Amino acid sequence: MAAGSRTTIAHRPSYRCTECGWTTAKWLGRCPECRAWGTVEEYGGAPAVRTTAPGRVTAPARPIAQVDGRSATARSTGVPELDRVLGGGLVPGAVVLLAGEPGVGKSTLLLDVAAKAVDDQHRTLYVTGEESASQVRLRADRINALSDHLYLAAETDLAAVLGHLDAVEPSLLVLDSVQAVASPEIDGAPGGMAQVREVAGALIRTSKERGMSTILVGHVTKEGAIAGPRLLEHLVDVVLYLEGDRHARLRLLRGVKNRYGATDEVGCFELHDEGITGLADPSGLFLTRRDEPVPGTCLTVTLEGKRPLVAEVQALTVASQLPYPRRTTAGLETSRVAMMLAVLEQRGRIHRIGKCDVYSATVGGVRLSEPSADLAVALALASAVSDTPLPKNLVVIGEVGLAGEVRRVTGVQRRLAEAARLGFTRALVPPDPGRTPDGMRVTEVADVGEALRVLPRPSADPPNPPERSPGNRSGGLGKDPA
Repeated sequence: MAAGSRTTIAHRPSYRCTECGWTTAKWLGRCPECRAWGTVEEYGGAPAVRTTAPGRVTAPARPIAQVDGRSATARSTGVPELDRVLGGGLVPGAVVLLAGEPGVGKSTLLLDVAAKAVDDQHRTLYVTGEESASQVRLRADRINALSDHLYLAAETDLAAVLGHLDAVEPSLLVLDSVQAVASPEIDGAPGGMAQVREVAGALIRTSKERGMSTILVGHVTKEGAIAGPRLLEHLVDVVLYLEGDRHARLRLLRGVKNRYGATDEVGCFELHDEGITGLADPSGLFLTRRDEPVPGTCLTVTLEGKRPLVAEVQALTVASQLPYPRRTTAGLETSRVAMMLAVLEQRGRIHRIGKCDVYSATVGGVRLSEPSADLAVALALASAVSDTPLPKNLVVIGEVGLAGEVRRVTGVQRRLAEAARLGFTRALVPPDPGRTPDGMRVTEVADVGEALRVLPRPSADPPNPPERSPGNRSGGLGKDPA
């Protein structure tokens, strides 16, 4: 090609996924990035070859040891449970995305944070795009979130939001929600991929330039994922999920992404009529206070991130009149409860449990999904079918395999320390638990048969006792080996 000649760059159509923003040169029925069907659409021509010439730098590169890190020191939000999940508080310039189902308490939590994070040197701007200012004021009165340094605005236009930032100059911006704000310069309805990307990008740039912390509220889809492009989660610094049963008081705040801290911390909150409050010791919500033990109940210690929580498993078995007995669960995984029923019938020799309607649940709305609750579920079911209560002040920890063996789980020492702190004096654990707390009687069990022997022998046998082999360990009706 002769010098000075120009290269003509051919334009060809491009396609983009409306869910995650992934682009391709040809149309596909299914996006390979987010696995969604029918979301790849043509969005216009794009140059086949694109280059960028070097430009002026904003600041010269320096050795990393000479970079001042004091400006990135986290500041407390005034809510200890939120600080725990964030890793100490909000970092200046950080952008946080908080997502959750409708009615879970996102707006209530952030209004409380907006009121507590202010002082004489720090202002907070709360922008609502889904409610009027009067509605937010009524909620602030109810939860006592009034402050002279908390500013409130109801806007759905991005330019107006940026104008409020120039007028108030806040240290913290709360936007509820990012799907409700739009820019008139961008085509598309509010909440669409282009609008969400533009609004988030503009606020992220402004936050970094001003050193202002920003919290964005995000909607979720019916599958539980954050609505809008997946690019939004990549742009922000922290992604938090507020979850919980809307019929229960407990709310759990989980960190999914955190550029300034770990993602294995969980914050516990209680939602009530006066607002939402943090729970430094939430185990009381998951326990039923009673003087004497009741058949079909068993206590375990679960780990939510790094946090040990004592929870109660309840089970009820009744003779079924149906050809296919019922299996109803609440707060437990149905598949794992079915596995424990099969293990009890085959390995524990409790044959009549397969012909019973089985109801199992947790207390306080907590969800037990980790395998460490398997042994507690098994003992609760065995206690219910034999109508004999487990000993008082007993906690049970362990994963159960299909062969009936009790497997080790992580954090046994941390779980036992939490149980001892709450006054429990006895525990069933897998073999080799490590150092145990002083004053706690710990019994190691290798299989389900040994664990079932903790059940006391009933005063009278059931009307039709199941057949047991001579070598059986009594299926939960033997004496305590300890």
